[in-house]
Amino acid sequence: MELKDAHVLVTGASRGIGAAICRELHARGAKLTLVARDAQKLQELADELGGANVLPADLIDPEALGTLIARAEQTGGPVDALVNNAGIDEAGLFWEMDPAGLRRLIDLNVLAAMELARQVLPGMVERGKGHIVNLSSLASVGVFPGLAAYSATKAALSHFSAGLRADLKGLPVGVTNAQVGFVFPTDMADNIFKYEPAARAKKRFDKLGLLPDTDRDKFAAAVVAGMASGKRHVLRPRRSLMLAKLAESTRRMTEQVLAGVPAREK
Repeated sequence: MELKDAHVLVTGASRGIGAAICRELHARGAKLTLVARDAQKLQELADELGGANVLPADLIDPEALGTLIARAEQTGGPVDALVNNAGIDEAGLFWEMDPAGLRRLIDLNVLAAMELARQVLPGMVERGKGHIVNLSSLASVGVFPGLAAYSATKAALSHFSAGLRADLKGLPVGVTNAQVGFVFPTDMADNIFKYEPAARAKKRFDKLGLLPDTDRDKFAAAVVAGMASGKRHVLRPRRSLMLAKLAESTRRMTEQVLAGVPAREK
């Protein structure tokens, strides 16, 4: 899609990968709506970029989530692209997880992304253009100890991306599933590795050279380039390509088997 002058809404925009994606989009001339809980950090980023719509919101709050796209379009016009980047991590033995923390993990990592896609897609389909990016993870492909719930949310997001493409078949609205391993510099990896079994698992992968760390800004550039070119998948590090392709293979096979089957009711 053409990013110059496109209105792009980015969740989790206040820091890390989200802020890096916003900088890349700004460099390509996109008009941005920045969404996160921290209003001050959002405003600082907007000032750095020379202007952007700032929309502080807690996406776990049903009321804030349920009106987000409408509020963004009131100030910025129709949303041409949605980047579902907001997410949190939880590491530790699954049966020792706090129930409220488990709900937050699912609500933000999965339900918020689905709900925002549900809100934004009717307008995209009606206007005949649009793009959705879902920030998944290589945790959707393989699971480290202590990451059962987190990995499940990312697997759900990857499967959701494939399902959206099936529903949108034949329509000019794209879906990119972005999968990445451990990104630096971000806070998420540091939080995960406080759980020693997860840290030991990462050291094993490092020893085998299977999962090198990914530079945050380079990954953001790859995601934005994928949006511009309409890629279905963005994967980093490339060294993990075969693992991701194995996980994706059944979805690809299903898509091929269903070729010619109508995607929607007439």
